[in-house]
Amino acid sequence: MTALPDGFARPVTEEGLSGRLTGLVQTLRSHGLRIGTGETVDAAAALEVLGLADRERVREGLAAALLHQEGQRAVFDPVFDLYFPLGVGAPDGTTTGGGDAEPNRDALRERLVAALAADDRALLEQLAREAVAGFGGYGSGQGGSDGWSSHQTLSRLRPETLLARVLAALRAGPAADGDAAFTDRLETDEIRRRIEGFRERVRTEARRRVAERRGTEEIARRAVATTADRVDFLVAGRAHLDELRRTVHPLARKLATRLAARRRRAARGAVDLRRTLRGSLSTGGVPMRPVLRRRRPARPELVLLCDVSGSVAGFASFTMLLVQALHDQFSKVRVFAFVNRADEVTGLLTHGSTDPAGLGARVLGEAAVTGWHGSSDYGTSLGEFAERHLDAVGPRSTVFVLGDARTNMSDPNLPALRRIAGRARRVYWLNPEPRSQWSTGDSAAYAYAELVEMHECRNARQLGELIARLLPV
Repeated sequence: MTALPDGFARPVTEEGLSGRLTGLVQTLRSHGLRIGTGETVDAAAALEVLGLADRERVREGLAAALLHQEGQRAVFDPVFDLYFPLGVGAPDGTTTGGGDAEPNRDALRERLVAALAADDRALLEQLAREAVAGFGGYGSGQGGSDGWSSHQTLSRLRPETLLARVLAALRAGPAADGDAAFTDRLETDEIRRRIEGFRERVRTEARRRVAERRGTEEIARRAVATTADRVDFLVAGRAHLDELRRTVHPLARKLATRLAARRRRAARGAVDLRRTLRGSLSTGGVPMRPVLRRRRPARPELVLLCDVSGSVAGFASFTMLLVQALHDQFSKVRVFAFVNRADEVTGLLTHGSTDPAGLGARVLGEAAVTGWHGSSDYGTSLGEFAERHLDAVGPRSTVFVLGDARTNMSDPNLPALRRIAGRARRVYWLNPEPRSQWSTGDSAAYAYAELVEMHECRNARQLGELIARLLPV
């Protein structure tokens, strides 16, 4: 592999550098990062000041110029590694996986143990490149491989099994070593962190090798995970939900500002002709200062009816927390949850709480949301809400129904939803499934959509936009 002392793959001309920067920015935008012309100009200025002598300084300089949130680093770092790679081609003196010969796996694992124990990052980078070249190749295309797989590399190398050996190497070292001062538990956590860092280096190297063959732009768009606010609620894992949890209150503040501005505009009524003409007497009859009638609308009421079953639970919990953070914008907020029974959970929403998983567990554990089975039943739940809790809905109430509208082949109970809609000011249904899946299988989405306004709401970004647009003022 060709590498330069400055840490970049090859000398970069001024034209090539500008192309890499614009490619980096365009790819980040495609992943949902809002980067304007000003940030791009700042990034170019940072490159001019920093130069290319230190790749990590370039990384941090561009991140400072282009990013607005810490959570965006999870997207920025792998994209940066593709547009400003550490090297090109295969490491010198290695064979390509997929050929007849493979490097000695045991010898590479021994070197990996030593590198992890010493926290030698340069050697870990080198070993990651050798591992991908030796164990990650598949097929028999030109150059000995059709592509490179980080999963295949890690499956063969199994670095997670080296924990005990790395700990033994650490404890056998000099007592003066800084690592020896760790307690056993902290020491173990530190080695796990180093192993995960090596695994990430393998993933980065595999993406780089594939990008050389298939094109940097294509791999940067397809092989890099997007930001948490663009991940579908139905497939979001614990890490994504943790990231979203940290955005609840910043998003609520932004939405509250928008709602306050809408409320101010809505308070401006029509021109009061009599008062305007009276005021114009001081300007010779010319109405220089129109007087508007002041409207004083009462703050609206908000009712949430949330499906908390299965994969929909993360979507419902995040939305409940967001609405709770916005509770000052409404005269009253009441929240109801259901699986196959409906129960009020307003009291379980602790102001200031930002834990979707904890909220879901409290709702399922303390509220009567299930009957004799645990499957969702929209018809029964809507019917119970209409019978027992309809007094929560009035002419000033806006109702949001959160759920995928999948009835498990039971009666959708359209008359119950019709009763709720007839009593409320507005009813909106937020569906976390793609529109293409509505009314497929056991979904009654389009049947419900004939009675109330239904919107696709697959991720946190869509949710924020819908809440800002649909919440009453």
